Amino acid sequence: MTKTTSTAPVLSVRELNRATLDRQLLLRRATLSATDAVEHLVGLQAQNVKPPYYALAARLDGFTPAELSAAMDTREVVRIVTMRSTIHTHTADDCLTLRPLVQAARERELYGFRHGLVGVDLDRLTAISRELVETEPRTLKQLREALLVEWPDADPLALSIAARCRLPLVQVTPRGLWGRSGQVALTTAEHWLGRPSEPAPAPDATVLRYLAAFGPASVRDMQTWAGLTRLREVFERLRPQLVTFRDEHGVELFDLPDAPRPDADTPAPPRLLPEFDNLLLSHADRSRVVSAAYKGRTWQGNQAHRTLLVDGFVEGVWRLDESRDEAVITIEPFGTLGKRQRDDVVEEATRMLSVLSEAPSYDIRFGTVRSGTAVRG
Repeated sequence: MTKTTSTAPVLSVRELNRATLDRQLLLRRATLSATDAVEHLVGLQAQNVKPPYYALAARLDGFTPAELSAAMDTREVVRIVTMRSTIHTHTADDCLTLRPLVQAARERELYGFRHGLVGVDLDRLTAISRELVETEPRTLKQLREALLVEWPDADPLALSIAARCRLPLVQVTPRGLWGRSGQVALTTAEHWLGRPSEPAPAPDATVLRYLAAFGPASVRDMQTWAGLTRLREVFERLRPQLVTFRDEHGVELFDLPDAPRPDADTPAPPRLLPEFDNLLLSHADRSRVVSAAYKGRTWQGNQAHRTLLVDGFVEGVWRLDESRDEAVITIEPFGTLGKRQRDDVVEEATRMLSVLSEAPSYDIRFGTVRSGTAVRG
């Protein structure tokens, strides 16, 4: 971590928490459209189909899954690998600019697969892959099998990874649509959106957008979110138009001068967030959201649990089970919830079910999420 000896004001953990929640639309629900919210948040992590819908249900007033699904169907938003080599839901404009921004990182990713690509002409692989997926969308299996015809001695996985890293491949619908999702089929962003990608932009504008959605933040925080390195010089270039603070450990934090920084005692209602929500993954130091006592408790092996926020911090995990007749949210608090907190959590969970489920009856239960057992409460 980069520390500073300057006299910049210190922001407490709770002040950082409230500032970030405000920008993440989690202090109060926003009236933005789904597309505008995706743009403001600079994308939503989307390793699975449902998390972007859950993320917006927690953040937007009046949101329905059909709204995001319609934006995806009309290609206003798309699913593509961008930051941290992870699938994100982005607006079409961001898809065509952010992917070029992180392209160098995707090229470096290929280094780990170099032994499986001996003798493979990557430029030729890129051209062949583009022709294949633009002729018709292909699954990774189909793409891999076609590339093996050209390079039968190459590692099949490495071939498909090379195509994914070299090309901006989007997942075509119906993948990602609410209630209609199919298998992953890919084509290029340019082909799907009917316009070319933009040249790789200078990262300055993206730094400013990151601060608007996740700040105040350090250089390492931004690098963690983007999966990029060597951003210190960008922050230094932007320093004259930014303000600086320190966290309680002396790490320098940058921010936009007019960005909201609410008081530490600002109320933060309970929120139910999806697995892999960017709120929990976009800072090198996650203590602004996850206390040291609960660090690592939202993960089980390689799987992330959906998380419960109480008073702005992670205080538990949750699970949704649905059948034709009933939808049940099971909540596992990490500590003891007071009666008012428990009532507020039940109210929030009930609201989420009303948005996300069409089952005729709902139930909220408190129990052990990991073991799959629950008790009514």
